[in-house]
This record gives sequence, structure tokens and C-alpha cells, in this order.
Amino acid sequence: MNQKTINNKMVDEFQTKILAWYKLNKRDFPWRKTTDPYAILVSEIMLQQTQAVRVVPYYEKFMKKFTTAEYLASAKNTEVLKIWSGLGFNNRAIRLKEIAKTIQNEFNGVFPKQIDQLLVLKGIGTYTGAAILAFAYNKKVAVIDTNIRRVLIHELHLKENISQKHLSEIALSVVPKGKSRIWHNALMDYGALAATAKLTNIKSKSKQTKFKGSEREVRGNILKLLLEKKKVTKASLVEFFSHKNIEEIISKMKSDGLVMEVGGIISIKK
Repeated sequence: MNQKTINNKMVDEFQTKILAWYKLNKRDFPWRKTTDPYAILVSEIMLQQTQAVRVVPYYEKFMKKFTTAEYLASAKNTEVLKIWSGLGFNNRAIRLKEIAKTIQNEFNGVFPKQIDQLLVLKGIGTYTGAAILAFAYNKKVAVIDTNIRRVLIHELHLKENISQKHLSEIALSVVPKGKSRIWHNALMDYGALAATAKLTNIKSKSKQTKFKGSEREVRGNILKLLLEKKKVTKASLVEFFSHKNIEEIISKMKSDGLVMEVGGIISIKK
């Protein structure tokens, strides 16, 4: 089946089915109770590679501490990482702070409303930009995460190897008029609870890597140590963490803006 064979009747039936299911089965998340683009941005960055249920307490704690992009932009990295600690992929926290700084410095504190402006912000890609437009501004865009991709393929009987471009065209064509926000939430929940990978046998395009013994685990443990000790020597880190790539890990953390090194002393970058 291709886009040309998806007629109005099929679209209507698809929309009715998903929205009716959502009315009875929708999940309750704090970021769904706001249309503040900053709050939506925080949730989207946190939700990258992390399950929604795990994100909830971190999101609530983060938003209580950094209520606006302006507050986050002026915060110290140590403050941001302390709140983020335990969620994983800590470079997301620094990236989020840098986005907030750019909004303050280059957009005069006004959150962008156009996709081309959003994509200028380092750390915001096509998916995150579209998600902000849909959930904050209710704009008609194609938001396609793993769950939504699976729902579209399963319910519209598309081929699993469909190109991203073609899938995006189809996804945009089935968004109900004026209901982009609720529609994409509905698709996400339907994919997470009803049209699951196990039930549909549709494989995800990407796989989550193992955490135990990974570089991610070492990075997280280094940051926890630095949050506690403030400063440690590079030599002691290399000795304490016996990971074969420890020096490369430290180097990457410096490149990511997480830590800095002065005279052989490692600390969280300010």
C-alpha cells in the first residue's frame, strides 16, 4: 500500500479508532498538562532514550527547580547535573541548558515557533522540533517516534522498510484538523499499550544498548563522584575506574561540556 491508496474513508476510520481508544486508555503525564514550549522541551529531551514512567519524577523535580528557560540558562552546571543525576545520558542536561541560553541570548527569551528556528538550536533535531510544534502549539506536523512509526505501519498496512520521507508524508496526511496535540499523544499511547512490538512483530529501527558495564555507566559514576568530591585528579579516575576506555571516556566528557581539566584536575564544567 502506498500513500495514493490511503483514501478518505480509511483515514476517517483510522482517526476514529485511535481517538476513541485514547479517550478510554490515555496515560497521565505531567507534561501533557501544559502547553508551555519550555516545559515541552524539557520533557522531550528527558524522554530521549528513556521510558516515560522513569522520567516523571525527574521532570517534576527539574521543573520545580528550573521553572523557566531563563532560570535554567543562568544555572550552574553542577546544579543542573545534580537534579538530573540518575536519569542517565547526562550530556542531555548540559545540552538542554545550552538551548535555554541560546533562547535567551539569540531569541530575546522568546521561544521559537517555527521549525527552521527550532532546528538552529543545537540539540534539537527534526523529531524534537516537530514534537514541540505539536504539543506546545498544536501545529499540524508529522511527529514520528518508535511507537508512532509502529502504529502507522501496523494500522495502515505499510511495509516495514518504508522510507522515512514516505512515512512522514503519510503521517502528516492523517493528522486530524486542529487536533495535532491530542492525535500524537493518542498514537504514542496506542503504540505503547496496544500495538506493541511484541503484538505486532514490528521491529524498532534502533536498539537500546546495555547499561551495565557500559561507557554510559562509567560516565554516570564519574559525574556522581565529581558532584560529591567537586574535584579529583585524572590519574585517580583512571585508577579507580578500570574500564578499558576510561581515558577516551574522560576525553568525550570534556568534548560534551560535562567536565573540564586543569593541571590534571578534573571537575564539572561551570
